Amino acid sequence: MVPARGLPLLLREGLRVVVVPPRLKGPREFEVLRCSDSANGQLVSLAGVTTIQAASGLVGRTVLARVADLPEDLCLHDVESLLGRSVCDERLGELGTIAEVMRGPANDVWVVTGRYGEVLVPVVAHVVSHVAPDASPIDVSLPGGLVETDVEA
Repeated sequence: MVPARGLPLLLREGLRVVVVPPRLKGPREFEVLRCSDSANGQLVSLAGVTTIQAASGLVGRTVLARVADLPEDLCLHDVESLLGRSVCDERLGELGTIAEVMRGPANDVWVVTGRYGEVLVPVVAHVVSHVAPDASPIDVSLPGGLVETDVEA
């Protein structure tokens, strides 16, 4: 399975999912039995899908999960909702807006463009602690040395 809209891989063992559009006959809700990450997405085993024919019937469909079952920090990785969001540092004030989200092996990095040029913001707990679901500015606490501060405001 491949994540939608640039989201991270979210399926995990025990997660209950619904496949849409649903098949006319047969189960519509499944439990994830096993999953493993690969370079092309996730390899997923769903309860009740035991044959190649049954698996082939799911090709091209979308897997949905309840919002309550998704990780709390999902908004930190939702590229579509992050692009264009304003970012403010507690010391430097407004840094600019998120122009790109780079995926890394340990954490994502936001490319913020604005008055300090291009600033790379690591998306880790001690830098970005919260992202509101609305379009309000995202507050960060950058460590020293990430921003050239000799730029005139």
